[in-house]
Amino acid sequence: MDRDISNIRNLEMTQQKALELNLDSSIYGTVVEIGAGQEVASQFFSAGAAAGTIAKTMSAYDMKVSDDVYGKVGRYVSRERAHQMLMHEYDLLIERLHQNREVESKYFSYAATVTARSYTQKNECHGWLGVRRQSEVGGEPSEIILHVRMLDETNREQSDALGILGINLIHSAYHCNNDPKAIIDALQDGMGQTDRIEVDLIHFSGPDFADVENRLMNLHLIHAWCCRAVMFDPHGHSVVPASALRKKDTVVIRGSFKPPTKVHMDMKQTAVKHFTQEEGVEADKVLVVAEITMNELSAQGDDADTDFLARVDLLNELGFSVLISDYLRFFRLRSWIRRYTPKRIGIVLSVLDFDYLFAAKYYEGLEGGILEAFGKLFSDNTNVYVYPSIRDGKLVTLESADVGANLKHLMQHLIDNRAMVSAEIVNVKNLEISARDIARQIAAGESGWQDLVPEVTARSIIERKLFGYKG
Repeated sequence: MDRDISNIRNLEMTQQKALELNLDSSIYGTVVEIGAGQEVASQFFSAGAAAGTIAKTMSAYDMKVSDDVYGKVGRYVSRERAHQMLMHEYDLLIERLHQNREVESKYFSYAATVTARSYTQKNECHGWLGVRRQSEVGGEPSEIILHVRMLDETNREQSDALGILGINLIHSAYHCNNDPKAIIDALQDGMGQTDRIEVDLIHFSGPDFADVENRLMNLHLIHAWCCRAVMFDPHGHSVVPASALRKKDTVVIRGSFKPPTKVHMDMKQTAVKHFTQEEGVEADKVLVVAEITMNELSAQGDDADTDFLARVDLLNELGFSVLISDYLRFFRLRSWIRRYTPKRIGIVLSVLDFDYLFAAKYYEGLEGGILEAFGKLFSDNTNVYVYPSIRDGKLVTLESADVGANLKHLMQHLIDNRAMVSAEIVNVKNLEISARDIARQIAAGESGWQDLVPEVTARSIIERKLFGYKG
């Protein structure tokens, strides 16, 4: 009963947005949808007065027909195809109507190309969609495009969720005053539950968004509960995790990276060496990812944004792809990666992070506690490489780490079965390096920290005055 009431309220919210658009005679455009019905168009029509908003709706399902309309493309469910659709429909609309429509209009095109749940197979359900629109009469258009994963179990439910998302996108594109964070915050309106649609990439372009830093907007997707993680390639571009990780043997290095240090590079070197010796790993297909958890980015405001961008830039300069996630627990991170690749996963961490890995408080709420968590972390083709460190002047390795008497046998079992591997030391002199100490030294104007980070990192910190550097 409660769910039925919730569904009614969600429908009412979506229909109200659609009706508000329909009753605004200045908003007029085209809706084209391929892959899951015409749910956005349906929302407009069922709300009433759709003639005030809809110039044309279309679905070019046949590949030959689609190619004849939009041109050939490598993949039909792709960013390239969605952009082709937006451009073609918008240009056609302007060509046909800009001098012939009696009402002064702010024109738009909405496009979606998706692969939804199939009757014959359990395929990955995802898609690209976007809106290209004028924010003022006669103005140059701006564009918002995003990648989605549909999480409902049936085609009907997925189509319904896409309809809600599409209405939210078009409505917010006109009613959020070109505020990209407000647009993102509105995307989940009316879903009722946050696990129906996942938005894991968004891109704003055009004159209305000329000053938008899209990496920050992708970070905001996590803040807005649109997804749990976002990725950036080594060039700093936002990427779809499924594409970046597909069929890749993946090594993940977790850290604060404020700043990246020489010990981080040592950890990368030794982890890749061990990882490429594992059965089935192809060295040329290994993806190395630096991961930062959201609790490491907990501050708010402009300073936090600058700090975040600095870390991404510095890691990119060192050749890392970057993953930002809100997965504090390692087994959740491993499960997320496993969504996208059946290949081997390696996680490298400092022995100092055993406080996180073996602390019982992090597994409260799990019926099986730490045993359940470790079962999920090491379930298949996963290794954890543990890098030594210096604590209180003493060398601490995987074998000598103190995890408590009650967990000692569990750790030994993991070691004996090579689930946990003691990573060999690359440079003993780097073991005492602490990113937190370096960050404090930089802000305090102390010297010597430059010798503890890669040369390119030191140069960037000085040139860009990062982390409070004043010279």
